[in-house]
Amino acid sequence: MSQSGTDVQSFSDAGLDPPVRGFVHRPEHIQEHGSADGLVLAHGAGSNANSPLLIALATAFGGAGFTVLRCNLPYRQNRPYGPPRPGDAERDRDGLRNAVAALRKLGSTRIFLGGHSYGGRQATMLCAAEPDLVAGLLLLSYPLHPPRKPEQLRVKHLPDLRVPALFVHGTRDPFGSIEEMESALKMIPAKTMLLPVEKAGHDLGFKAQSKQEELPAMILAAFVKFFD
Repeated sequence: MSQSGTDVQSFSDAGLDPPVRGFVHRPEHIQEHGSADGLVLAHGAGSNANSPLLIALATAFGGAGFTVLRCNLPYRQNRPYGPPRPGDAERDRDGLRNAVAALRKLGSTRIFLGGHSYGGRQATMLCAAEPDLVAGLLLLSYPLHPPRKPEQLRVKHLPDLRVPALFVHGTRDPFGSIEEMESALKMIPAKTMLLPVEKAGHDLGFKAQSKQEELPAMILAAFVKFFD
């Protein structure tokens, strides 16, 4: 199946523990030799690799020459519905590490790790512990705190995050205001950028059948400029 100059295929690497499963977008004109840049995309707590947001971003980045792997986190491979359980996080981070390794085997040399909400939070925790794992992070709707509980900040690991990170955040996100995000980003010693999305909530405008058609291109442009 082709989308906007990319070839999209199911992907599975059961030789890793936990396994890596999802879908890979490969630019058609460089399929034989691989792409120098690769991006892993992980979903949020109630979603999966077929999230409309992840598909739209993977299509945009694939069209720009990236090899993109949107993966199902280990908890989602085990359970098709429902949120992750408290004991799932460590294995989900192992799954992200393995997804990076799988993308490297596909020929990508400079690899970025991205995720929406829960997937992005696990990516930051993984990279805080392993700063050399990837070249940078793409964090969509980072869940700074639970809705209506601003005192329960999820920032303990941020002072250890030494990987450049682009944060994309809706101005109506109940998991953290733009002002709260700006304050949290000051804790990170690495280079950061915050890209606000006007009038968007935690779903960044990709709820049910609704889509912000211009958002993927906007994120891609900001990403390319930030990591240039």
